[in-house]
Amino acid sequence: MVKLRLRRAGKKKHPFYKVVAADMRSPRDGRYIEAVGSYDPQKHPPELKFRDERILYWLRKGAQPTDTVRSLFRRSGIWLRWTLLKRGVEESVMQKIIERWSMQQQDRAKRDADRKARQTERKKKAAKEQPKAEAAVAEAPAGQ
Repeated sequence: MVKLRLRRAGKKKHPFYKVVAADMRSPRDGRYIEAVGSYDPQKHPPELKFRDERILYWLRKGAQPTDTVRSLFRRSGIWLRWTLLKRGVEESVMQKIIERWSMQQQDRAKRDADRKARQTERKKKAAKEQPKAEAAVAEAPAGQ
């Protein structure tokens, strides 16, 4: 049975993964049939590169992705495409659904970036006000 799984590469403490189609009996970093993508968690945001057609080919052949690889496929939209193919959705309808999904992902990323920017602003503001508050406490009489 063929599994779609991660194969570790890279240096110590700096992993880089290849997504490979491999026999489930072979070791994690051992022999594989075909490399179908890569995943670099060190970059921000993590970099995903997949050969979509080859992944869909292996899924049609019955290859099972590991849980981690399935989550990466979901993040990139390949899993959505696969489920639509399994349901027999027409290509034109599938394109519209995938476009809507990608727009939602872009909106979500923008909201996350805005939220992160607001949080950093709050932290900077709090850091500026903290010394003032400590100075006011130090100047206040101790008996009150």
